[in-house]
Amino acid sequence: MRNVDERRVAEGGGGASARPLLAKDRGGFIEQHELWSEAQYAAAGQMRRVMDEVGIEMVQFVFADQHGILRGKTLTRTAVPAAMRSGLRAPSTLLLKDTSGRSVFPVFDTGALGELARFSGAGDIVLVPDPQTFRVLPWAKKTGLVLCDLRFPDGAVVPFCTRSLLRRRLAALADTRDLGLTVGAELEFHVFTAEETGFSSDRVGAPGAPGEAPRVGATTSGSQLLHAEGMGSLDELVSELYSGLTLMDLPLRTIELEFGPSQLEITLEAGDAATVADEVILARMAVRQIARKMGYHATFMSRPLGADTASTGWHLHQSLRNLVTGANVFSAPDDSAPLSDTGRYYLGGLLAHAKAAAAFSTPTVNGYKRYQPFSLAPDRILWGVDNKGAMVRAVGGAGDPATRLENRSGEPAANPYLYILSQLVSGMDGLDRAVEPGEPTENPYADDADRLPKSLGAAIDALEADEAFRAALGDEVVEWFATIKRAEYDRYLSQVSDWEQREYFALL
Repeated sequence: MRNVDERRVAEGGGGASARPLLAKDRGGFIEQHELWSEAQYAAAGQMRRVMDEVGIEMVQFVFADQHGILRGKTLTRTAVPAAMRSGLRAPSTLLLKDTSGRSVFPVFDTGALGELARFSGAGDIVLVPDPQTFRVLPWAKKTGLVLCDLRFPDGAVVPFCTRSLLRRRLAALADTRDLGLTVGAELEFHVFTAEETGFSSDRVGAPGAPGEAPRVGATTSGSQLLHAEGMGSLDELVSELYSGLTLMDLPLRTIELEFGPSQLEITLEAGDAATVADEVILARMAVRQIARKMGYHATFMSRPLGADTASTGWHLHQSLRNLVTGANVFSAPDDSAPLSDTGRYYLGGLLAHAKAAAAFSTPTVNGYKRYQPFSLAPDRILWGVDNKGAMVRAVGGAGDPATRLENRSGEPAANPYLYILSQLVSGMDGLDRAVEPGEPTENPYADDADRLPKSLGAAIDALEADEAFRAALGDEVVEWFATIKRAEYDRYLSQVSDWEQREYFALL
């Protein structure tokens, strides 16, 4: 693993085209299937140098599954070169599970799998590292992390790799229209005091039957939005979050005290959609792990118990830019309208497909309990000019290079690749069909407008019926995601809740 970049350029050393592998190590899966760009080969060389300089002993090779959960393996430094040459294998069933870890497809019945026959027998997929995502983890001693894309062992694309789904769509947008998507993320979350360590017997679960949630306590009183002194009880945590996120080269802008008890928010600098999606995945992991090391429990679940006054959301800012000129194409040419025609039609698409997109922007049962009137969370499919009660908020104006649309309907637990992808699919369909968004609302909780789905089941129904999503993503992807989420929702419906026990047991 030691740095050998003293090699002459002719031998593969030095320069932008350097292959960070000795000649005897070449010819692996990645080179055979031409999976890396020149920039990735150069980044792999830099990764090796950093590992030597920092003394990295282990590297986590991870990918984001359908739920936006990172899964993968930790390799010792001696095993890293082989993984950088040929990737590493993992069970394909990881892409077929609901949030409880239960496989919802019959992987040992090839006939019943239909179009998913490549997943029969619980065979392998290959994790292909992207060395440009390498980070040193500040909470784990001498440990690094690299994000991976997925391939089948024969090099074929895995259709359910969510990172690749977004990147392919963005590449097509650039190639055919010279457009790029800029996004900015505002992520709210809760931080509680952890009142227990380890796993008691009631916290140990099984696929389809998770154990009890950890017992926690509040960290702030709530009801005091942006109270400067209210952060005092969390000074050490805030300092560690700042240090950890910036050490991971994540573009942290702010750490804020939100309205609800135990509720915080981080915002990240706006940037290219593919990059920001990676940053969100890493930021969520960092927040949870840093909090854990300090005796807290951080969660991006939207409405945990005790969050009655304010749920958490993910506000996704978005705009299109011209890749040739760099101009924001949402910016209005004059003061007659808040958006250009391009921005207006894109907005029309966000509204037209809001119900279907909800399956990606709010992919949990719990997230739909956030849609409460007069709560700064939307419950109707409306837009407004700088109106924070509307589902989509238009920000900026004529000549403003930061003109953008802010979708306020998402939950912070959403898979960032799929959430951003859902916006791109919706908005571009609106642009292609010149969909008018109607007039902006001034009464977002009073207007007689279509409601957002009231449940995950309703959102799945809308997704399955949406032809634009089927055309953009393919029937295979839509049915795969819908099947997993419907199994999760059906499991929820079959569970007898505390509400039912309290409501009926003594009465009826």
